[in-house]
Amino acid sequence: MAYFGKEFTFDREENMEEFINAIGASEGSALDFLRYTPSQVIEKDGDSYKLMLKGVNHEVVFKAGVPFTEVIRGTLESKTTITVEGDTFTEVQDFGSHGILTSKREYSGDGLKVTYTCSKWCGVAYRYFRA
Repeated sequence: MAYFGKEFTFDREENMEEFINAIGASEGSALDFLRYTPSQVIEKDGDSYKLMLKGVNHEVVFKAGVPFTEVIRGTLESKTTITVEGDTFTEVQDFGSHGILTSKREYSGDGLKVTYTCSKWCGVAYRYFRA
């Protein structure tokens, strides 16, 4: 896949403010999330993948379809599963009583579209990135 190892930088977004309000983030956390536009790189090593979010020094190493525990911002824990179908990586983060967040990364050429949904909102938000 041509996108492995490429760095994708933030281009634009749609409906992110509404999405962040729907997940119930505090005002400070909501502002942080709106400013949170790190470059992304994904790599493959055998049957494992590594997703790197640059600028925040966050890395996730995973195997497709295998659940793992993820700690976000040092305190928030989720049961996370990432599935891979062709050029699409779907990440489901289950935060228990806080809800379920789904991020679908779709790679095409030099573009990356990330679609965000959550169990507490019927809307959809998007972020777009370019290599």
